[in-house]
Amino acid sequence: MRALLLKSILAAACTITLFACSKNTPTNTDPCNGTSARSFATDVNPIIQTYCNKAGCHAPGSVNGPGSLTNYAEVFGARTVIRPAIASGLMPQDATLTLAQRNIILCWIDSGAPNN
Repeated sequence: MRALLLKSILAAACTITLFACSKNTPTNTDPCNGTSARSFATDVNPIIQTYCNKAGCHAPGSVNGPGSLTNYAEVFGARTVIRPAIASGLMPQDATLTLAQRNIILCWIDSGAPNN
């Protein structure tokens, strides 16, 4: 009888713990994570110029993927190609962006890719 009581208490404790923990699991997959829209000039362009605008990648005259990514017009025009490539981690090919860097680009695109 005592063993049955202990098993019941243990089962109840496990059930409560599972439900309590499941409510603490974040479900927000918003890359902006409550922040305001990102600036192209201040936030996005430095990442693009550092990791994408290189010889053999998306430098001036490139025909790789969306082509060169040297200015706002080119990046804006390629945003629908850039977003899934960054979100999936496929780009940049020769480096890995931090989660913060990826979210900056994704948030900027999701905010309408303003020229700011």
